[in-house]
Amino acid sequence: MKAHQLLIATLLGATLLGTGACGRKEFENGGVFTRRSVCPQVAIPAATGDVTLFDPTNQSDSRAIDVSAAMTNVRSTCSEGADSIISTADFDVVATRRDAGAARTVVLPYFDIAMQGGTQVVAKRIGQVAVSFAAGSQRGSGRGQATIRVSRAATSLPENVRDALTRPRKSGEADAAIDPLSDPAVRAAVARATFEHLIGFQLTQAQLQYNATR
Repeated sequence: MKAHQLLIATLLGATLLGTGACGRKEFENGGVFTRRSVCPQVAIPAATGDVTLFDPTNQSDSRAIDVSAAMTNVRSTCSEGADSIISTADFDVVATRRDAGAARTVVLPYFDIAMQGGTQVVAKRIGQVAVSFAAGSQRGSGRGQATIRVSRAATSLPENVRDALTRPRKSGEADAAIDPLSDPAVRAAVARATFEHLIGFQLTQAQLQYNATR
């Protein structure tokens, strides 16, 4: 299996990082309403939030670890325009190295993905983040930023689906306790209009396997 196929397989195990994309519950007129946001959720897929470099590169035991780095402090912002939704994620990378020698900079690639419905990658970009180590220090850090743009039209629900989700239901009615999302057509429409903003290190197949099995 290729590295990018392994990566896609990890996306369903994404660790969500809490953004405005999740709906918020409100009480109104004696009922509970969940207000849906069009902003993508920001997440780091499982096993892609850290990376380990080895020296020599053909070894993978603890004695050969050269640099270990991890993404942290993810901050997301969402800008809603008339035609598009822009999600921006800023993040820090913290790292340690084996040898506290001369000043050193390590450049690490990361991916920036727009995913629709939890399964379809609609856009992907590869960026780079530079991690700097001061002379004599084993600890280094860097900062990165990732941005996706999503069509506002793609985040909109069809009118019949909106009606099914927002129709008032009164106690005692036959379908009062039925979740409209139990309808496969409604659930599929909501999924199509839902996007995630995924970031993580762009790992080789060997690096993915190391993260998954260590």
